[in-house]
Amino acid sequence: MKRYFRIAMTALAMILVTLFSAAITLRIALHGHEVTIPDFAGMTVSEASTAALNTGVDLNIENRFYSTTVPAGRVLSQAPAAGSSVRHGWQVRVTESLGPQQVAIPDVVGRPVREASIDIRRNQLDLGTLAHIDAPGDPDMVLAQTPPPNAGVDQPRVNLLLSSSNGGDSSSFVTPSFIGLSVGAAYRQASALGLRIALAGGDTPPPPPAPVPGTPPAPGAIAIVAPPPSGPIAAQSPDAGYRINRGDTIRLTVGRAQPPAATTPTAPAGPTPPR
Repeated sequence: MKRYFRIAMTALAMILVTLFSAAITLRIALHGHEVTIPDFAGMTVSEASTAALNTGVDLNIENRFYSTTVPAGRVLSQAPAAGSSVRHGWQVRVTESLGPQQVAIPDVVGRPVREASIDIRRNQLDLGTLAHIDAPGDPDMVLAQTPPPNAGVDQPRVNLLLSSSNGGDSSSFVTPSFIGLSVGAAYRQASALGLRIALAGGDTPPPPPAPVPGTPPAPGAIAIVAPPPSGPIAAQSPDAGYRINRGDTIRLTVGRAQPPAATTPTAPAGPTPPR
């Protein structure tokens, strides 16, 4: 009897050892090649592909979406999430950013505000700030717009400056864009709107105030006639589209004018030697 009992116990122990070994083998087979997924968010597609290759997972670009926060060509999202443990060779699906969506702005200057609004919304844009200023002619005509026509922007909102002839609040309006204008053109446009200008930058400082006729110069003063800055307007403050009042000062930064093309001097022709 004892002999059969010892045989049964030995057989049970062997079965248990076999089952334990099989469990260990199965665990090693299932989890022995697990890897941790890195965080691909913000990487370029090339960087993410290299990181996936080094980790041992397969990268698959599943979607491409517009984004105002992630630059174009970079990973916007991923699945499974970073830090997940997966088997070697597992496929990680990522979404690539197309960057901000660029939209074209229609030209609505000179049109009634109703037609301009319809055209703006037809182009899937938002109607932004509407400001008025006293101007001759029919009321509610678009005098200026920001952004300018045909500009590519990622914030599809168009602000309009409208004409008014009913004596309403005309002291505030939308700041127009002076970018790209010459200094003279910027002065003329600002003067028509009742704005003051402060210049910064440029090739030369702005000219000094002209002396009052009949007034002799101050003792020791030197009369300097300096040309105005010749470059285009490169920046402005406040930016175009902000609300501004008549009499406010707008600060314009003048860019560098393009230098004239260099010409190679030619030597004067000498006398032709006698033959």
